[in-house]
Amino acid sequence: MKPTLSPEVKSVFINGDSIHYIDIGKGDPVVFVHGAFGDYRTWETQMDTFAQHHRVISYSRRLSYPNKQIANDSTDVSATAHAKDLAELLKALNLGPVHLVGHSGGGNIALLTTLEHPELVRNLILGEAVVPSLLQNVPGGDSVLNSLYVKVLKPGTEAFQNNDDKKGVSAFINGANGDSLYFNNLSQQIRENMIANIPEVKHNLLYGGPSEQVTCDDLRKIKVPVLILIGSKSISFFSSMNDELYRCLSNRERATIINASHGLEFDNPSEFNKIVLGFIDKH
Repeated sequence: MKPTLSPEVKSVFINGDSIHYIDIGKGDPVVFVHGAFGDYRTWETQMDTFAQHHRVISYSRRLSYPNKQIANDSTDVSATAHAKDLAELLKALNLGPVHLVGHSGGGNIALLTTLEHPELVRNLILGEAVVPSLLQNVPGGDSVLNSLYVKVLKPGTEAFQNNDDKKGVSAFINGANGDSLYFNNLSQQIRENMIANIPEVKHNLLYGGPSEQVTCDDLRKIKVPVLILIGSKSISFFSSMNDELYRCLSNRERATIINASHGLEFDNPSEFNKIVLGFIDKH
């Protein structure tokens, strides 16, 4: 059996800086957008499977490994800024309409990119996209957001304020997955990858920033097919938000990844891959 060769990490200069990415396979392009504490390596259990019949691009968002940007109190790492990067990446690589797969905060970025540049997107796969503004008009939405603050944002912020970065990552990841042992149970490589991608989340927790106000009316403008993914063990923050996404979108489907919480592509990669590839092949 031949050893698997690591794909070449490439870079493209967009919006004033270099963004790194992996580009493998041939066929219709599938572009992966990672969430918090992620980079292009987040999708390692997807890349080879998808590349059997598709051209696959996985990139590292601004501030993520191995990009060289530095976070300071004026750095713009909003989802809107990331969406501008993604749009320019798609244009720079001349990909045409793509199958766009986003997880968590990456789902929000993929969603914003689709709203601003529908011509760049063939279909959209949202793995528990984080769109907090959708909870503002949902009964009980305030208590869901408060629970997120208490269980995820507050402990993560306090740890980062005390310069205990590993504890900050662990608190954030455990809270988002509703499991106090989740981070410790990940492979050492995934934990190391997450720790390498602290700057953006730490910056957002310590400095804050404007939150994008995506509304139901905005979502009704999306015409491309959308697949909404939720984990069978996910906390109410994600299930409530994705119920609202489903209600607001018109051309949409949804699926549940069994035996998974928020870390969908880590928790059950084979099921994730099967469902997403089935959707892509159908559309």
